[in-house]
Amino acid sequence: MAFAEARAVCPTLRAAPADVHEDERLLKALADWCDRYTPLVALDPPRGLLLDVSGCGALFGGEESLVEGLVEALGSHGFACRVAVADAAGPARALAWFTQGGVAPAGSSRDLVARLPVVALGLDEAQRTALLRAGLKTIGATAARGRGELAARFGAKMVATLDRTLGHDDPPVSPLRPAPRLMVERRFAEPIATVEAALAALAALADALCGRLEAAGLGLMGAEAAFFRADGRVTRVALGVGAPSRDPRLLLRLFRERLDALADPLDPGFGYDLLRLSAQTAEPLVETVRSFDEGAAARAELAELVDRLAARHGRARVVGIRAVDAHRPERQARFEPAQTGGFSEAAQAFERDDGPPRRPLRLFPAPEPIEVVAEAPDGPPARFVWRRASHSVLRAEGPERIALEWWRPGGAKPTRDYFRVEDEAGARFWIFRDGLFGREIEHPRWFLHGLFA
Repeated sequence: MAFAEARAVCPTLRAAPADVHEDERLLKALADWCDRYTPLVALDPPRGLLLDVSGCGALFGGEESLVEGLVEALGSHGFACRVAVADAAGPARALAWFTQGGVAPAGSSRDLVARLPVVALGLDEAQRTALLRAGLKTIGATAARGRGELAARFGAKMVATLDRTLGHDDPPVSPLRPAPRLMVERRFAEPIATVEAALAALAALADALCGRLEAAGLGLMGAEAAFFRADGRVTRVALGVGAPSRDPRLLLRLFRERLDALADPLDPGFGYDLLRLSAQTAEPLVETVRSFDEGAAARAELAELVDRLAARHGRARVVGIRAVDAHRPERQARFEPAQTGGFSEAAQAFERDDGPPRRPLRLFPAPEPIEVVAEAPDGPPARFVWRRASHSVLRAEGPERIALEWWRPGGAKPTRDYFRVEDEAGARFWIFRDGLFGREIEHPRWFLHGLFA
């Protein structure tokens, strides 16, 4: 009704401007809160939520008890709601919006939905008016007509909506968060009010989760701990590991590191009534015989150190070097999160023999231009000037010829001839001539790319 008519009926009625973004934020917060009933929660904007509670009723004493508890809990937070449970998502949505809700007996969803008016299909105004003019006032009367007839007059989209509402077509729920691979949780009759008690419960959950991982032959790669407060607030703490693991002590230690590093410390408030530990990602893990190799032990200790640093400072802040298959030396390594295993691979990109290394381990951010005097146009340098300092070359090795990638944007690049040179002070440099003399360029330029330690 118009606002003036509503004010005449209820003089104390107050009006406030609508805020779509705040409504969306509130709906997502309610979805987080409903995560205590099932991990499969999807948004049904603008004012609905869709929960896949298949198999969850037994945890609450049956689906009727689950619905009663949900309505009562939301009511205690100031929300009025209607909840309907049906065999499929479409019938549940229609029953929640256009009936008093409740649990539909198994197999009765279609009959209940068939009695509803066509407005329950959620069609636009033009299609609703067309259905009513055709004498189709209920969903059942509409469904009784041939699908070809309906599609010809109202379009295939309307027929698809009708099938979803009746439950003939039940697409999978797209939850707000991906469903965990494995999950364990613990509910408390009375909320626990201390962080220490929550960590003790988390330790028990870690033992249970690792036991389930072992039974499935899996190892944990990413985990999330969710702390559900009695007032509805949910705190989620996620972490990852570099190698598949099912060690509960390591998992608990990493969570402690992560919790200690939180900018907003864990606050029990009125207490936690539910704790959940989920394996977000897992990979097959086969137990192997423990090696007495000192190198294997050192690698295991390094991997654990990386996991602890990543848990405390964040995965993106603990990086390593990974070798890349590229022609240009400056592109043959890149920084990646150390938990991917890249921290131990950089050395493989540099070939070594019994003599000195062929390439420096560290390069300049960009090659620096130098002035060179060479005995021959295509020979090694005899003297060069770098950063206004002159260096006389006593020894030179090379060239190492590198042809750059012609397929990259910008066309073909000049060939590089790299030399390892040593000056009179014993300092060793890695320099290159950019372009082949007489074939690619008339006057090649020289650059210094790195220093040997």
